[in-house]
Amino acid sequence: MDFELLAESDPRRLAVRDWLAANPKPTGRQLAEAGYVAPHWPAPWGLGADAMHQLIIDDELRRAGVRRPINPIGIGWAGPTLLYAGTDEQKQRYLMPILSGEEFWCQLFSEPNAGSDLANLGTRAVRDGDEFIINGSKIWTSGAQHSKYGILIARTDPELPKHKGVSYFVCPMDLPGIEVRKIIEMTGGHTFNEVFLTDVRIPAANLVGDLNDGWRLAKVTLGNERVSLSTGGVLWGNGPTALELIESIRERGPVTDVHLRQRIAAVYTEHKVLDLIRLRMLTATLKGQQPGPEASIRKLMADEHGQHVMTLARDCVGAAAMLTGGSGEGAVANDNPRSLGPDKPEGGLLHPGWHDGFLFSQALTIGGGTADVQRNIIGERVLGLPRDVDVSIGLSWSEAQRARS
Repeated sequence: MDFELLAESDPRRLAVRDWLAANPKPTGRQLAEAGYVAPHWPAPWGLGADAMHQLIIDDELRRAGVRRPINPIGIGWAGPTLLYAGTDEQKQRYLMPILSGEEFWCQLFSEPNAGSDLANLGTRAVRDGDEFIINGSKIWTSGAQHSKYGILIARTDPELPKHKGVSYFVCPMDLPGIEVRKIIEMTGGHTFNEVFLTDVRIPAANLVGDLNDGWRLAKVTLGNERVSLSTGGVLWGNGPTALELIESIRERGPVTDVHLRQRIAAVYTEHKVLDLIRLRMLTATLKGQQPGPEASIRKLMADEHGQHVMTLARDCVGAAAMLTGGSGEGAVANDNPRSLGPDKPEGGLLHPGWHDGFLFSQALTIGGGTADVQRNIIGERVLGLPRDVDVSIGLSWSEAQRARS
């Protein structure tokens, strides 16, 4: 396992430092044009950076206190898919505003009756001359209320098998017929939305890739292979780390309760184990290897760790933890000072965002693959245990899923 990055004198490191010296407070557009937002992307949008080069850039930006624009769906999902299958016109139009954060994007995939079984989607797209007419609804669309565009999948041929006959579109969110209805979470915030599409006309030029090839592109969307140096916060990369919580606790004075001290030590230990797993995954990537089972294990551990950290924070805050915190929108819009940001919370344990953080953490072991499903994957694929059995029909879990399909 490698613990050190390249030397301080590495020419690539010095090049980033020189640029930051000339641009000490860069805008999102300046970062994008320099190739520092997604350095693994090809020029002119990135630098075609290998894994080590990406880590060096991350390290130098972190040292300088420079943050990249926040546009998670745009940079993480839409952009890589457009790079893979978009036309030259689509790349020129969309990629730079995505990287700069000037145009925020959302994802229009999940539906009320097509969540885990996304291929069962019912939203229809019918060709009408130079346009497609879209009818249907989407749900759990994060940030739709802030978005300029969305990546949309819709069924274009109902006669084909359900994993086919699906197409992938760029959907302007201000088109007539689009209605965004907010979903209020138990934090009191508004991050998720329902999106209703009624006779929405999308130009045929907004089709990404080939007609009826959207299912393959939806899977490509998930294949963005950026390497990250940062350990990230405990709320799916947002919010503070365990070490930042512990520092806030330390500032309040010595902890005399023996049980509470044990809980703090346990959270610290989890953090260190997760950090070592991260370094192991980075080492494999830098050597050109595919990470092994540690990827699934880290996902499972990180989600539960986030809940442990936020529960500890709640208990350390005391009665003030019952007070309502921020609006819950800070993770998406980055404009709410009451929400927990990516750094140590200003004011430590007195920051009102701990309330939101604790409530939000309950979703960690559900979103992105539930903890129980992760354990099944680890048991079957890593430990080689027998497959989970659907007792009602005597089939394994995977066979039962195929049967129900």
